[in-house]
This record gives sequence, structure tokens and C-alpha cells, in this order.
Amino acid sequence: MDNRKTLLIIGIVWPEPKSSAAGSRMIQLVDIFKQLDFTIVFASAAQEGEFSFPLDEMGIERKNILLNDAGFDAFVSELQPNIVLFDRFMIEEQFGWRVSQSCPDALKILDTEDLHCLRLGRQKACKENRDFDISDLFSDVSKREIASILRCDISLMVSEFEINLLKDQFKINASALMYLPLFAEKNSEVSDFNKKEGFVFIGNFLHEPNWNSVLYLKETIWPLVHKQLPGVTLKIYGAYPSQKVLQLHNPKSNFLIEGRAENASTVISDARVMLAPLRFGAGIKGKLLEAMQYGTPSVTTSIGAESMHDALSWNGFVEDNPQEFANKAVQLYNDENLWNESQQNGFEILKAKFSRELYFSEFSEKINYLLHNLKNHRNENFIGQILQHHTLRSTEYMSRWITAKNKNL
Repeated sequence: MDNRKTLLIIGIVWPEPKSSAAGSRMIQLVDIFKQLDFTIVFASAAQEGEFSFPLDEMGIERKNILLNDAGFDAFVSELQPNIVLFDRFMIEEQFGWRVSQSCPDALKILDTEDLHCLRLGRQKACKENRDFDISDLFSDVSKREIASILRCDISLMVSEFEINLLKDQFKINASALMYLPLFAEKNSEVSDFNKKEGFVFIGNFLHEPNWNSVLYLKETIWPLVHKQLPGVTLKIYGAYPSQKVLQLHNPKSNFLIEGRAENASTVISDARVMLAPLRFGAGIKGKLLEAMQYGTPSVTTSIGAESMHDALSWNGFVEDNPQEFANKAVQLYNDENLWNESQQNGFEILKAKFSRELYFSEFSEKINYLLHNLKNHRNENFIGQILQHHTLRSTEYMSRWITAKNKNL
């Protein structure tokens, strides 16, 4: 294999773009590197599922790997990729030291998806029924996550808010971070106000913020909306619904748990308004991007809209108070002029912030620069080199101990 243009992606799971925004993000990254003429190998220790994307149809080689297994060392040594992309920091923790040992000159990229320590800190505050405090950031997860960011040569960030947080709170050098959001564009056909009906929520239920949002809708938001619009339904869609999700189904109150959407674009397009009362989370929200794409205005929270619209008007309303959230949802649902204006706002946001063409050239230039100036780039991040040195030793010995133990079982 031509190792001059080889990318190895190590995935935490096999991508499922029809199940989550994270899956869509991964396929977008694959597509970018294909356009840059990289030969791509996708490896994962996870089991492939029914909804895994057919990577081979894109010409992507698939490789099943194991955790704590020396077989990975032989695989990556033979491959000698130019670039290794880690899908979230937990994957870098598991395989980063092996990559550094077997191919030290490979450019290491971390795709963060979202800042986990921020999401978990907000989740902790929410469960304790209090406001998030900046001290909630500083946890064991943040130590692991920041260490992973420092060990990598560049980290891809989907949220400008999170970039600023890393620079201001954790003193991460800006040269180690690159803004690359999810991409989205207006669908060629969008329905008008009178052809859409009902409310919709969509989200993968393996993601805790989505489950919390649905529970919040059921217990707090929807009763307030339903009281004002008793004949209107709210349809809840999402991959991997558990029994606790399914038991929220209540036709009498028009609160309908629909499960996995066969076609997300259809269910979002058919709805008049999307409701996304996210109380914690991080990154940017794929469901809200899709709502803009398919011309469906939304009502969300400040966390839901975070880093998604800058000074541009939202495609609906951003509201944290539950009663006001419900009132704004009803207003948006009933007012055609307001609805049309909100729909147009969504199209403007897509054009200004999420068009692929806004980022491709800069990304290409950055990758090319790093490949040709990797030593100098790493010298600017000496703390990362120190972490790399000590992690290589400690993680290596722990993993080798696990490997030896497994052989004796």
C-alpha cells in the first residue's frame, strides 16, 4: 500500500450516519480525506451492527482490531500510515501509545466530536438541580481528555465555544486546535407551512442528553404545549430506544414514541416545528442542523443552540424557561409569518456557518503544512511531548500486563 497517502482511522464504533450526528461526522471526514487522495483504512474493535455504513462502497478498507492486543502493533507497523485519526479521546488512550511506538512520524489527529468533560460537567450539575459552574469542568475525565488533546498533533473541534474554553481554562495552544464543524446545506426541496404538521424530536437514545430531553419533554414541556394545542402530536424518533423510553408512549396526550426513523429527512421534513429542550450537552447538535436543512424551525435551549448561530437570528426560538419554551413553541406553530421568517433564518445559518466549502481549503492547507512541518509543530507543544513520553511508558506497561494476563486465562 502506498504509505505516502495513507490515513488510518481508529473508530470507537463503526459509523452509523443514520443513527447519530457522530456517524454523519465520521463519513464527512472520510469524504474529505478521499478528496485529498488518501487511501483510507478504517479500524475498530467494536462489533459491526445492522446499521453500520458500508465503507467498502466508498473504497475504504475495513480492519477488525482488538483491545490490548499486540496484533495491532504488527498491523500498524506494516501499514505505516501518514496520518492516524483517533475517534474520540478514549481511542487515543487505548491505541495512541502503540501508534507512537510503531510509527512515530505519523501525524496524530484527534476528532473530539464534543468536549466530554464539558458535557459530563453539565450533566452532573443538571442532576444536582443547580447551575453549571466552571469548577465542574475539572474532573478526572477532563484530565484524561486534555492529556489526549496534548498528546495529539491537532484536535478537530466542532464548537468555537469549546475551542475558547480549551484556550482560556486549560491553556491549550491555539495551534493544536482546528475548528471543523459538521457540514450541512439547504435541501433542494422544502415544504411550506401548510404542508407540515405536528412537533418532532429526534436523537440517538444511547446519548444521555437525548434521553434526558425526552424525559423533560414528557414531564414538563409537553403538558404545557398540549394544554394549548390539544389536537397536535409530538413524535419522538431515535435509534436504540430502551424500555424506559418506550414506556413514555402516551397516545392520549399525543406524545408518541416512534423509535428509529427509517428516513430522518422525511420525519423532520413532515413536522412543522422541532422541539429540542437540551439541558446539558456539548458540541453542536446534528438534529438542529437537520431541522434547518429541511426547513423545519425549532425551539431549543441555550445549550442546544450553543456555537451554532453566532450573531445570526435563530431559526425559531432559544429559550431555557419551560413555560416560555412551551409558549414560544405554540407561537411558532401557529404564526405562519413568524414561521416563514424562522425557516429563512435557518437557511442563512447553514450558508454562513456550515457550508463545506467554507472549510475545505483551510483544512487541506493545514494538513499539508503539518505533514511537512511535524517536528517543528511538535516542538511548540513540549508539554505534549512530556505527556507522550510518560504515557508511552505507563500505558504500555499496563496494556502489556493485561495482554499477558489474557494469555494465561
